Amino acid sequence: MFNKETYGKILVPMVTPFKEDQSVDYNAAVGVAEKLIEEGKADSIIVAGTTGEFFTMNFEERVKLFKVIKEAVGNKIPLIAGTGSASTVETIALSKKAEELGYELVMVVAPYYTKPNQNEIFNHFKKVAEAIDIPMILYNIPIFTGVNIDPETVARLSEIENIVGIKEEAEFNPKQVTEFINVTPDDFIIYNGDDTMVIETFAQGGEQRIGGVVSGGSHLIGEHMRKMIEAFLEGKVQQAAEMQQKFLPLFRVLGQNGRTNPVSLLKEAMKMVGYNAGIPRLPLTPGTEEEKEEIKKVMKKLEII
Repeated sequence: MFNKETYGKILVPMVTPFKEDQSVDYNAAVGVAEKLIEEGKADSIIVAGTTGEFFTMNFEERVKLFKVIKEAVGNKIPLIAGTGSASTVETIALSKKAEELGYELVMVVAPYYTKPNQNEIFNHFKKVAEAIDIPMILYNIPIFTGVNIDPETVARLSEIENIVGIKEEAEFNPKQVTEFINVTPDDFIIYNGDDTMVIETFAQGGEQRIGGVVSGGSHLIGEHMRKMIEAFLEGKVQQAAEMQQKFLPLFRVLGQNGRTNPVSLLKEAMKMVGYNAGIPRLPLTPGTEEEKEEIKKVMKKLEII
């Protein structure tokens, strides 16, 4: 039903470009997807994920984005629909729309803002899974949702046939990856959701249990991220470690000045390498000249530009 090899190890949560008037730039979004494919930076693309700023988009915009990207590049690269929302009803509706449009996998973030308890979280995901006939991956990112999907809850959810994995935002609770592995079946796949924790995640689960990385930074360095993972899995631990050390400053500079979501500065970095990335949607704001200069310094040192 679900084969992690289909989606590869580099899953890029594609940015959603917005115009100066704050509307979605669907043509630019297609351009971003095409550039990711042409330059080999992605094994698969997540549409309307956190880096895609789904949280500021309405239902119709998200469905249109699913449709436009599917029609433009769906035969060139595997696509995953980000269908999570604060509401179970809306999450179900979005997931059904994605399935209707031909998506074969959805990624669903834990419900945010309401701070549901573990039984409510379980019920939310169970209802969504029951409403669709395609696989879904859970998405755990407590820094934004305010709730953790606890290992015991993941264990219960893994018993549902079409819940096939979880994306874990690993940096803030790095050993939870092992806890998830220990309480779920061997075919339940964990994806690392943090560019800074790729090697650490593979070290905990190996190639069998770790699907790969959901990596916003791979808009810029997807080919390097792939080489780093390959090196580690081939036993070239020192080489992989040095690559992760090398690129950490890039990930850190995208979060300068307390920008918890790096997408605003990621878009600035993407423009420096030829993407039409647009601007973020308010309340997120574009990078300042000072921030862009810091990004440029790091990217020049890494020979990205």
